[in-house]
Amino acid sequence: MTLTAPAPAGATVRRGPGRPRDSDMDPQIISAVLGLIDAEEDVTVSRVVERSGVSRAALYRRWPSLTTLIAAALDVGRTVPPELPLEGDLRETLFSSLLGSPASVDASGYSEARFRQRIRLVMADRALQRAYWESHVSRRRGPVERALRAGIERGILRQDLDVEAAFDAIAGAAYYQSIVRGEPLESPDARRRLAAAFEITWRGMVA
Repeated sequence: MTLTAPAPAGATVRRGPGRPRDSDMDPQIISAVLGLIDAEEDVTVSRVVERSGVSRAALYRRWPSLTTLIAAALDVGRTVPPELPLEGDLRETLFSSLLGSPASVDASGYSEARFRQRIRLVMADRALQRAYWESHVSRRRGPVERALRAGIERGILRQDLDVEAAFDAIAGAAYYQSIVRGEPLESPDARRRLAAAFEITWRGMVA
């Protein structure tokens, strides 16, 4: 859903002489969207305006579409992982980065309830799914994909390795535990299956 109305053909869009866009409003707006999501209510412009207390004009200035606003809200609490060391034990580096420790699941600041709401929303709206992928999810893959490419250059991994597919294979195993099996990622059985899935994928990646 687009928040802004299209300008007439040939018109030049200029910002008016009013108050500049206030970035301090962002947390209010995002908080309002998350409140609606957590309450399992439909996110609409009217409801966001009502909950946040900002004007429609402020909302229009800040966000080009309701889809990008929801995508940003869904990403609150998640961060881009740090760069991985490109030297040393690549297998251990990848295992620790992609699977982590059981404690890291709860320490991430992104609750399972919010995760499940995110899945529900993106699966119901393909435009939201693409927006969330392009603006947020794809950025978090960068460190691991760069480490995989470094492994190819070092001769550890196969020269014909499809880096994106390798990432998908490992991460997909984690999603399967949570989404399909409905089992917490920190459970011993889920951890065991994830470790086994990583080993199978690793054997297919090595040179």
